[in-house]
Amino acid sequence: MAKAEKKLIANNKKAYHDYFILEKYEAGIVLHGTEVKSLRMGKCSIKEAFIRVEDGEMYIYGMHIAPYEKGNIFNKDPLRVRKLLLHKNEILKIFGKMKEQGITVVPLQVYFSGSLVKVEIGLAKGKKLYDKRADIAKKDQKREAQRDFKVRNL
Repeated sequence: MAKAEKKLIANNKKAYHDYFILEKYEAGIVLHGTEVKSLRMGKCSIKEAFIRVEDGEMYIYGMHIAPYEKGNIFNKDPLRVRKLLLHKNEILKIFGKMKEQGITVVPLQVYFSGSLVKVEIGLAKGKKLYDKRADIAKKDQKREAQRDFKVRNL
């Protein structure tokens, strides 16, 4: 069977700036009809979102899905808590790493995989200020090198 293509809805660039991403997982998400329609229009933000494990289940907090414009009473609260769908052994593995190593779980991307909405979550360890500065310096050097290469090849 052919692999379903990914259509990106939202990306969390802030997570890559603030954390070292150690592992990535793909999770489904429980949504209602008008929320899916709103996602198809690209109305989603995960910049302030975070993930918690409660009673053996994972939930995402702070994920903003704008209300569907053509919806009516069926629209849900934009910031409501949503359940993530993962296998039980994956949840237990993530929960164990969170407890023993001081790791946090952050959403990295929201995308359509075929007709299903998926969330890519990452096990993340916080960066120190000097790590962030080093990353910014590397990006600047890379950008300079590309600019110089472009000028020389003209």
